[in-house]
Amino acid sequence: MSTNKGGGGGKKKKEVKKETKLGMGYKKDDNFGEWYSEVVVNSEMIEYYDISGCYILRPWAMEIWELLKEFFDAEIKKLKLKPYYFPLFVTENVLQKEKDHIEGFAPEVAWVTKSGKSDLEAPIAIRPTSETVMYPYFSKWIRSHRDLPLKCNQWCNVVRWEFSNPTPFIRSREFLWQEGHTVFATKEEADEEVLQILELYRRIYEEFLAVPVSKGRKSEMEKFAGGLYTTSVEAFIPNTGRGIQGATSHCLGQNFAKMFDITFENEKGERSMVWQNSWAYTTRSIGVMIMTHGDDKGLVLPPKVAPIQVIVIPVPFKDADTTAIKGACESAVYTLNQAGIRADLDARENYSPGWKYSQWEMKGVPLRIEIGPKDLANKQVRIVRRDNGTKVDIPSTDLVEQVRVLLDGIQVNLLETAKAKRDACIEIISTWDEFIAALNNKKLILAPWCDEEEVEKDVKARTKGELGAAKTLCTPFDQPDLPSGTVCFASGKPAQKWSFWGRSY
Repeated sequence: MSTNKGGGGGKKKKEVKKETKLGMGYKKDDNFGEWYSEVVVNSEMIEYYDISGCYILRPWAMEIWELLKEFFDAEIKKLKLKPYYFPLFVTENVLQKEKDHIEGFAPEVAWVTKSGKSDLEAPIAIRPTSETVMYPYFSKWIRSHRDLPLKCNQWCNVVRWEFSNPTPFIRSREFLWQEGHTVFATKEEADEEVLQILELYRRIYEEFLAVPVSKGRKSEMEKFAGGLYTTSVEAFIPNTGRGIQGATSHCLGQNFAKMFDITFENEKGERSMVWQNSWAYTTRSIGVMIMTHGDDKGLVLPPKVAPIQVIVIPVPFKDADTTAIKGACESAVYTLNQAGIRADLDARENYSPGWKYSQWEMKGVPLRIEIGPKDLANKQVRIVRRDNGTKVDIPSTDLVEQVRVLLDGIQVNLLETAKAKRDACIEIISTWDEFIAALNNKKLILAPWCDEEEVEKDVKARTKGELGAAKTLCTPFDQPDLPSGTVCFASGKPAQKWSFWGRSY
């Protein structure tokens, strides 16, 4: 539901399709774009499709999406959200009812114009988001204060026909998301829910994906088209020096209620206009995780979202008792699975243990267990961490307990490492020259700002270039002290707030 066009920057690139193979041809620090394209294919997250900007999400990606969905769905059900499914199509006259809203999306809307060989009477749009699909029916369903609040969520796909630099997960023409749409009698209820949902989005990123984010409010220029205000969680990719919007929670105010005539009879018997919210997060979250944690060996998955948390690999040497080794491996997998840990055995005989190590490192599995003749004799297993490569031998009897400790440690370490890297990129500036220097050094810039739209437009215009223009990312809720007399870095007018600025995806 974001209207951000992303500072993907520069000219349109032809999409180069990668082939699945073992090992990486590019290093993350040397060529980030090529490295990312290679990681998503080699780790079997995606396969390129023959329509540019569309991707096949393979099980390794879909299982991560399902784990996130499981958490989020349970949480919103506690908030009394109900599941719905609305159609994919919307008519032109309904889509164009809210002028600001459609202007924000117009360039990205895909249209169906034919059925077989005959032209349709009127073109039909494929949803870029579902406000205009749903709200005519909210108007029908809501009559009285007893019909409120109405809380609806759907898990679905949306289509936005992007033309700038398609990137798997990050910018694609079709993506998966959840979109929540809620209706309240009062602004207070709407405001409260905006922040409840934003906190769930923070938890998805920080507690599950181990990606640090800043909660904040979007500028008037960057807010959701047609809405009252937009809040977001913003991540930052140190390698590229770009911010990336993680998820958005919008208060739509009463604008859509006016357009779609969504009113109710209040307790005094008078007609009142409702207050509305909409909020969403998408499969982009998976891309942010890959960019944040991946390394030169491939993916690095946080244990909470890893489809397989522990891979067990038999390491038979010549003349070793392979049956006993395989039995010990099967037993380890069974014990871990019984304890609720997602473990699997790689018993393929046509690949060497070394090849398997590389493949599972590429796929980012948090822990590898190796069992060879020595381990069997010593009643132990060797455990190798994916995040830092450390190896430890532990008694088979302590397996479950030790694996749990290690998985928890990896989850914590990934977030702390990512947070330290991001925090090292934050630069607090006060002048235009400092701003430009920080921008060119790929920094996440915290600057005092006068909060004027014209000034933001001016900053965009003055920083336009091959890498894309700079813009506000968000005004963080966590505001540093603003001493009186502080002036805006760009206009010299009195500063109203601290805002994050930078280039973005």
